[in-house]
Amino acid sequence: MHYALTDYLLDLVQNSLEAGASVVRVSVSEADGRLEAAVLDNGSGMDGAEVARATDPFHTDGNKHPGRKVGLGLPFLIQALEQAGGRWDISSARGRGTDVRFWFPLDGVDTPPVGDLPGCFLSCMCFDGDYELVAARHSPDRGSSYEVRRSDILDAVGPLSDAASIALADAFLRSQEEVE
Repeated sequence: MHYALTDYLLDLVQNSLEAGASVVRVSVSEADGRLEAAVLDNGSGMDGAEVARATDPFHTDGNKHPGRKVGLGLPFLIQALEQAGGRWDISSARGRGTDVRFWFPLDGVDTPPVGDLPGCFLSCMCFDGDYELVAARHSPDRGSSYEVRRSDILDAVGPLSDAASIALADAFLRSQEEVE
């Protein structure tokens, strides 16, 4: 089971990359009493029937994870949103990508914690492949906003394949969370 918002985001980004996305945008915003998040990609996309199957916990296509009989990522998210009084929307078109947007009430007793957002963004940047990840956080109540691109991180620290590069990227992402 997923514990924090970051668990859901990591799962959605992995889905995007497995669907062939070359650009994935992840955003988190805390404002107006809501914890809003979105994962938008330009991957293979889905038609209406595929979206319906993707939200069914007892369905998997068997291709992405051979041998698995169920797919629980989106159903877990939907269950958590419904339990907390949140909302969600998935829009997708075959060949054009998928947008998953959702929000939780900030004051909801069943709203999950945000989790380690810089760590989540770094994990998303460490997936294998040639892709751009744009990660953004907007939190006017905390007095902070930032947007980072995977390509900028790779230009600055090199491939995220050794401990030194990962540590530098982690320190930079964590510095973006500091309130001015």
